[in-house]
Amino acid sequence: MKILVAVKRVADPDNLNKIKLSAQGKVDTTGLEPKPSPYDDYALETALRLTENGTNTKARLGEVVVVTFAPKDAEQMLRAMLGTGADRAIRVDATDDALDGDLVARGLKGIVEKEKPDLVLLGYQQAESESNEVGQMLAEYLGWPQATFVGHIQSEDDKALLVGREIEGATAQVRVTLPAVVTVLDKIVKPKSVQSKHTPATHAYPEGVRFAALMAIMAAKKKPLAELKLADVAADATLKVKYGAAELPPKRAAGVKVKDVKELVAKLKTEAKVV
Repeated sequence: MKILVAVKRVADPDNLNKIKLSAQGKVDTTGLEPKPSPYDDYALETALRLTENGTNTKARLGEVVVVTFAPKDAEQMLRAMLGTGADRAIRVDATDDALDGDLVARGLKGIVEKEKPDLVLLGYQQAESESNEVGQMLAEYLGWPQATFVGHIQSEDDKALLVGREIEGATAQVRVTLPAVVTVLDKIVKPKSVQSKHTPATHAYPEGVRFAALMAIMAAKKKPLAELKLADVAADATLKVKYGAAELPPKRAAGVKVKDVKELVAKLKTEAKVV
C-alpha cells in the first residue's frame, strides 16, 4: 500500500495562549516553536502502522510519503518524520499567507495525480484555526470516497478499509474502498486502533505516536526530499478565502461574592433576571 500523508507546521499548540495581536489585528507567534499539527502526527502514525508488521517496525511493507506546503525551514519537520519511518518527503514551497484550505486541496490533488497513492491520510483538523476542510475538499476534487473523524481503521487486504467514524454519542462502522481520503482523530493512536494485514491481531502498539531518535533523524538525511513550486501542483493559485484581522474577546467582569444562598437567589432574580 502506498500512502500519502499531508502535514502542516503550526505554532506550538501547547503555548497558543502566548500568541499576540498587532494593532492591525495580525497574529504574532514570535517565540513559539514551530511543530507539526498534532493530528498530522496521528495521521503519520496511522500510515506507519498500516505499512508494517507491528512486531518489526523497522521493515516498511509499503510506502509512506509525507507532503507539506511550507517554506524551506519546514524541512526539519519533514526530516524528523522521515526518521520515524516515512520513506520520502515532498515540500511545496509556499507561505501560509499565500494559501487557503481550497488551494491546499487543489495542490494535493495535483500531487495525488502524480504519486498515485492508494490512500491519503490527514489529521481531522489543524491545530491553529481548528479548520478541517482540506480532506473533504480533496476527496471531492479527486472523486474518491472519504471517511472523516476516524478513530479506528482495519485494512481489508489493502483493497478496502473498515473504519470507525466517531459521531455524536456513537461510532459508525463504514467500509471504504481504495483509493480513498481519510482524516483521523487522536483515538487512532490507541494500542489496537489500527489493524493492518501485516500485523498479528493479538499485537498491541504502545499508546501514542512514535518519535525518531537523533541517529534515525541523521540517517533520514539520505532519504529523498523533493521540493516543488506551487505552480507545479496547482495551475491556479487564486485564494478563495482571505483572513482580514483578528481581535481578542472582550474581558469579562470579575465575579461577585455573596454571603449566603439568600443573597445569591436575590441577585439571580434582580440582576441576572433568572426566572
